[in-house]
Amino acid sequence: MLIYKILRPEEWTALQEAGETLGAPIDITDGYVHFSTAGEAAETAAKHFAGVEGLLLLAYDAETLGGALKWEPSRGGALFPHLYGPLRLDQVVWHKPLPLENGQHIFPEDLA
Repeated sequence: MLIYKILRPEEWTALQEAGETLGAPIDITDGYVHFSTAGEAAETAAKHFAGVEGLLLLAYDAETLGGALKWEPSRGGALFPHLYGPLRLDQVVWHKPLPLENGQHIFPEDLA
């Protein structure tokens, strides 16, 4: 199963340069990297990244993240994937831009 991480341009650059990161400031504060499922990603973008240009959507295979990935209740009791460890560049399955059109981020049609 693929899970998704939304990064700002500077966070993507930092991940590319270092090969790994503890995530965005909110990830560091919370002590884990926030991921979303395909069904949660658009709401996450709207809630936490409204109006932000240049975002990237990264896909990760949940099974390759091992025991560091925990499914925990969040918005409305839904289970969200949280990674208790670094986000690694070599584990990215794919990455795509999230263009902003008319105030909404446009997600890839093949988001699975």
